[in-house]
Amino acid sequence: MPDKARRVVVIALGGTIAMTPAAAGGVIPALSAEDLIASVPGLADTGVTIDVMDFRRLPGASLDFADLTALIDAMYKLFADGADGVVITQGTDTIEETSYLLDLWHAAHRTVVVTGAMRNPAMAGADGPANLLAAILTAASPQAECRGVLVVLADEIHAAARVRKSHSTSGATFQSPNGGPVGYVVEGRPLFLDAPPQRRWISLPANGFPRVGLITVTLGDHGELLDGIDSKVDGLVVAAMGVGHVPDRLVPALERLATDMPVVLASRTGAGPVLCDTYGFPGSERDLIGRGLLPAGFLHALKARLLLGALIAAGADRQELAHAVAVAAGYADPATWPWIAETAQGA
Repeated sequence: MPDKARRVVVIALGGTIAMTPAAAGGVIPALSAEDLIASVPGLADTGVTIDVMDFRRLPGASLDFADLTALIDAMYKLFADGADGVVITQGTDTIEETSYLLDLWHAAHRTVVVTGAMRNPAMAGADGPANLLAAILTAASPQAECRGVLVVLADEIHAAARVRKSHSTSGATFQSPNGGPVGYVVEGRPLFLDAPPQRRWISLPANGFPRVGLITVTLGDHGELLDGIDSKVDGLVVAAMGVGHVPDRLVPALERLATDMPVVLASRTGAGPVLCDTYGFPGSERDLIGRGLLPAGFLHALKARLLLGALIAAGADRQELAHAVAVAAGYADPATWPWIAETAQGA
């Protein structure tokens, strides 16, 4: 059980965990952070001091970059005021994305945990209270510090960089295909399977978040969605087939785009890496990397988009950007990450 002196702040953003039936039908975000806390059995027995903050009341799909930059500011104020950890409750639709972007922006050593629910409070077997309890216990644990942003649902602890929503309705939807959970909540205690990782931090954007496109390559694709995209985005992620392959007819357009903007080559498969030097045909990973595309390695396309946007927003030059992507991909030494988290606000 955590030290009784530990203080955790629960920040509510809305989502299924906070939804109740609406008069017009369906469920909508309605519960406050205080309501969520009141629904958790056994919370008083943890010895954790809990404060609450109502920040947004939105479905996960409606959250935006401005909400997340404001959330980071609010978190740092809470840490400066003595909070040991923060739990964010939100809709599961975007947890795999919001948690990773927050992880890139969160330089402090204190713990941030994101959680939610797959079954709303009006349903039998609603999972929100159990997930919230596990998240609070994790956020209060000294062993969770220096691990960046964690995602906790179904008593599993996941790293934000790896976690994926893998099923539209299952209570066990959150998985980490490349490596599995980093820990579990067992008998009310968060237990971690390895040491804290090398932290990767990027400075907050000064002028909003850039436009970064994501295009999934499909059978028979002729690249229609690439036409004119350079006038609409500041960077591009290509979710290619398999280990990083596209039809050969897309190669000229992708090469041209890679000379004008950063283009990251990811895989649409959802697990496993983009390769670098195995296949050599036109449109293969080796061919595309040789034309300037940056391989995403094990980083999923959704997360590669956020990494690329955060790097552009931070003013990274082309060399810094390419190196940071290589580190996140697993192709470069983590110790050579261009930014040092300890120098950031809140560390």
